[in-house]
Amino acid sequence: MQYTGSKYIGEYVDGRMEGKAEYILPTETRYVGEMKDGMFHGQGTLYFPNGSRYDAIWEKGLVVKGRYTFADGLQYDGENWHYCDSYDRRFYTEICFGLKPTGISQLTNIDPPRKIPKGCYDCGDGFYNPVTRIVKDYRNRFLRNADDDEHEWIIRTCRKG
Repeated sequence: MQYTGSKYIGEYVDGRMEGKAEYILPTETRYVGEMKDGMFHGQGTLYFPNGSRYDAIWEKGLVVKGRYTFADGLQYDGENWHYCDSYDRRFYTEICFGLKPTGISQLTNIDPPRKIPKGCYDCGDGFYNPVTRIVKDYRNRFLRNADDDEHEWIIRTCRKG
């Protein structure tokens, strides 16, 4: 654990992680479920820092069957996925709660939408300030410094606030 920055809270059998456990990755993603021979095995859930989760049945560290649920409750279904596709461009909140009255536009699934700091770009995992070349998450915590390639990509592809 000291080399990966991970944390394990759970049972051991013959010195191996085994039984009911919680495994916390350095990214703050948490696995809560069953382990066997040091691997995810059985019923378990990955909880992501953004509030989404992945419930799955695992076998020797690999997913046998699983379901991803976004932070807003939208569940991903790989076979019948019709969210924001070419047939229906509504946001999930509009699908669940209906469209707003004429003249009140919804520009993102988050309503009200995130406020992008002046002069910054929304780059998906946070906001990028081209002056400081720093990406901060939506809670204003430091994520990373952008190198030249990322800087150019963000400027070319992201929306400015």
